[in-house]
Amino acid sequence: MPMVESKTDGGSTAGRLEPSGRRWGRGRAARRLLRRLGRSAIAMCAIALLVLAGGFALFLWSLPADEIVLQRDADGIVVLTGGASRISDAIELLAAGRGKRLLISGVNRATTSGEISRLIPDYGRMVSCCVDFDRSLNTLGNAIETKHWAESRGFRSLIVVTSNYHMPRAIAEIAHQLPDVALLPFPVIADKLHAEPWWTHGTTMKLMFSEYLKYVVAQMRIRLDPAAAARAAAAA
Repeated sequence: MPMVESKTDGGSTAGRLEPSGRRWGRGRAARRLLRRLGRSAIAMCAIALLVLAGGFALFLWSLPADEIVLQRDADGIVVLTGGASRISDAIELLAAGRGKRLLISGVNRATTSGEISRLIPDYGRMVSCCVDFDRSLNTLGNAIETKHWAESRGFRSLIVVTSNYHMPRAIAEIAHQLPDVALLPFPVIADKLHAEPWWTHGTTMKLMFSEYLKYVVAQMRIRLDPAAAARAAAAA
């Protein structure tokens, strides 16, 4: 009987091994690509952290360490609530004739002018005649309400009173809403910051870094605003 030959020649074996070799080669290339992507991601994260740390250092360096003396008066005064002595300092500026009216922005819904007068009895009559209130809930809301208040009275200059660490974001938000109004910052320095450096307490450090992040986000949102871009182009 004729013998049946088994086809085990070299060509057939190579044909069976070739797909496996290609798969191994593709897997090695994919691993190399993943390593490169991983190194790139780590490098980008490191750069982002350096930029963030550098920006935070510049933010802290720009904050005033002492209260300033205003060199000029303004049409109005606006104080953003949230920190100790902000309101009393703003009312003292109003009493000194630094502005015609005062807006206390961000007042609690339960707070009345009578309660403010009781807290500052020496200026009770001034509070009843020359102080306005709004109930905004955040810095952007403060800026929007300030815009309505200033425009309704035709004010072209404002003294802005708030804590020193909050001032950069407050000025950015209000300037975005009122680009044609002159803003004079009057930063209030908390007694705690006067007494000891901010970096000696974790709570204060967290507050500073949180405010810096909010400032960065606000600047990004403002720059992406089409209206702001149009105003910048017109000014240029």
